[in-house]
Amino acid sequence: GLHKRGFKVPTSASKPLSAAWRFLPGQTPELTALFECPVCFDYVLPPILQCQAGHLVCNPCRQKLSCCPTCRGPLSPSIRNLAMEKVASTLPFPCKYSSAGCLLTLHHSEKPDHEEVCEFRPYTCPCPGATCKWHGSLEAVMPHLMHVHKSITTLQGEDIVFLATDINLPGAVDWVMMQSCFSHHFMLVLEKQEKYEGHQQFFAVVLLIGTRKQAENFAYRLELNGNRRRLTWEATPRSIHDGVAAAIMNSDCLVFDTSIAHLFADNGNLGINVTISMC
Repeated sequence: GLHKRGFKVPTSASKPLSAAWRFLPGQTPELTALFECPVCFDYVLPPILQCQAGHLVCNPCRQKLSCCPTCRGPLSPSIRNLAMEKVASTLPFPCKYSSAGCLLTLHHSEKPDHEEVCEFRPYTCPCPGATCKWHGSLEAVMPHLMHVHKSITTLQGEDIVFLATDINLPGAVDWVMMQSCFSHHFMLVLEKQEKYEGHQQFFAVVLLIGTRKQAENFAYRLELNGNRRRLTWEATPRSIHDGVAAAIMNSDCLVFDTSIAHLFADNGNLGINVTISMC
């Protein structure tokens, strides 16, 4: 059986266990296997609901199903399995990217936060907008961009001008280009969004085609120049693992409205000076 020598089952008030804790060898794989969802093979984690015959299915899959995948019985009314929840709170679960190389085992309450930032999580296509559904390894990102998104221009050098043409186009618009320097590739994105009725804003950001750790080695500067005015933004590039949307949502980028854009634009074209340096 499960022999917990002096091990306290966490209650709602106790702190979640850290990823580093260890269990009696040989017991946990068999126990965690009991929590496998029969549909997606991820783990069924609290709150744990069962069908009337006692079969488990994870919550994301449960929302898509009309009957139990094991016995075809009804899934409602929902029956909570508190005993399995208590067992789940005593077990370390592997990260969902363990097959990609992540070696961490975590308390179930820590799994979602870790998996959101896990370095072994597949990379999605960094192009803004949700049209391209590609995902794969970091090494495959550049070949994907060169093969599928051929229209993106690449400029060499640490100091370039990113020219966004026709900034007066109506609606939400993206301008994208690549910059190659220090043996790395950077993606420059200018996005125009209508945040609220009639008020359009521009967001400019630089992303590294690389990991978060690699991104920390660089700094970038964006500068609008002209008509005896200058607007500058300096920051650490974001990894494409975090994506453009997160930077824009947190305004962690160069933000300016259309009236500022017009101060610097020339015939509807906006030049942004981009400088990348190593820290």
